[in-house]
Amino acid sequence: MDKYLDKIVLLILIALLSSCYEKEELNVPVKTTGNPNMTELDQYIQSNFTEKYGMAIRYRFVDRYVNPGERVTPPRLEVVRPMLDFIEDFWIGPYIDVQGGEAFFEGHVPAEIVFLGGLIYNEDGTVTLGTADAGAQITFTDVNSIDPSDVDWRSQQLNTVYHEFAHIVHQRYKLPAAFETIAATGYTSPGSWFNLPDEEALARGFVSPYATSSPNEDFAETVAYYLFYPDFTDDFLTETPNCESPECVAQNEGKALLQAKISSISEHYEKVTGINLKDLREAVQSRL
Repeated sequence: MDKYLDKIVLLILIALLSSCYEKEELNVPVKTTGNPNMTELDQYIQSNFTEKYGMAIRYRFVDRYVNPGERVTPPRLEVVRPMLDFIEDFWIGPYIDVQGGEAFFEGHVPAEIVFLGGLIYNEDGTVTLGTADAGAQITFTDVNSIDPSDVDWRSQQLNTVYHEFAHIVHQRYKLPAAFETIAATGYTSPGSWFNLPDEEALARGFVSPYATSSPNEDFAETVAYYLFYPDFTDDFLTETPNCESPECVAQNEGKALLQAKISSISEHYEKVTGINLKDLREAVQSRL
């Protein structure tokens, strides 16, 4: 009888111990991942931009995104996702489409992308359409006006992103050899480029008045226009036949200088980035 009772007690103890271990196992805290305070938009950015490309998207405005004294409007929340779609379609997408483009993009993409709702107005009467900070940050302005079907708005944004991304190329790999000598006499004195008409800039061998402000800006502006401007060949490279007026002759001379710049940039671009610039232009144009 005693042995029988001992067996019963032993079975009861085993059952109690087993139930304790089961409860301990069930009470182990469940590990959670991610930030519980992240919004659905933040989660989308984290998955599609930060984790994928190492790119942080700054859409909540803070003072450090602009210089002291500058005033800007923060972006409206509802335009952030459409703006993300825009840069994915028209900036990231074309690089992914071309040979060597994805590797280059991932290796050179800036760590921060900043969205500002309005333009940045400067004391000298000019407007800043976008900025790049030593390859670490690109700032888009006027995102509150987003309308990819509006050619002017779209061109402004594409000019910004291709211009600023081109700055990263020359910041890391320098300008093409002797690039600044192609149209050396055409550069303007500091702070005077915005007084130059478009026609005069072209006659000097530049795609825009802003391109005359320095060789670095000339490089970035030429790359940007070449990529996004649909009629680049007709308007900037094709000389007018049977020229008679001094203005026409000057325009043709400027176009010849631009042809030399495109050749220099294309050769340099492929050498240092592995990307054929003509292929990249075709990838961009196919999306417009």
